[in-house]
Amino acid sequence: MAEQDTLDDAVPTGNTYDKYAVSNPIERRLMSGFFRSLDACLPAEAPARVLEVGMGEAVIAARVRDRYPGASIVGIDLPDVELAAAWDEQKIAGAFADITRLPFPSASFDLVLAIEVLEHVPDPAGALRELARVGRGAYVLSVPREPIWRIANLARGKYVGDLGNTPGHIQHWSHRSFRTLVSGHLDVVTSRSPLPWTMVSAQARADAG
Repeated sequence: MAEQDTLDDAVPTGNTYDKYAVSNPIERRLMSGFFRSLDACLPAEAPARVLEVGMGEAVIAARVRDRYPGASIVGIDLPDVELAAAWDEQKIAGAFADITRLPFPSASFDLVLAIEVLEHVPDPAGALRELARVGRGAYVLSVPREPIWRIANLARGKYVGDLGNTPGHIQHWSHRSFRTLVSGHLDVVTSRSPLPWTMVSAQARADAG
């Protein structure tokens, strides 16, 4: 229980809005653009081992499994019994862990995913150092694109009192500033801007570790 309390205190859990299951036609179109960018950023060569940090309900992990059916996929997130139940339902291996203290050896994964998680993390640079440690190949990372994300929230009447900032979003990046952050730890291959997100594909550095 002490470890769970530590993890709960370390990282905000964020919002509960399920953007992957939206019914609004405009939001569905935005999500279609997001998934097209994700599919384009995934590596052409199938990875043997995949890690997703901030796996949530395992929607992305399941999509990646469909793309690479032979890959071994594991995810981590903060302690939450409902998330664990979703992982069981999807038959995806998962564990509770802090993104800045991952329970894996160095250079363990051929593909590392951090999809819509770094905006919730108090120490994103520390998280990226840890992601760089455990990976040995490709990376795909995405975050909300600011200030467009907040403008979009305000346009649909959400979080007006917080000027459109989604609860739990404690980090805010433009496309350029997020690419710069990632490039401090990984070799950026390309970046995309599916409205209203920034998505970066990158590679582990040859001299890492």
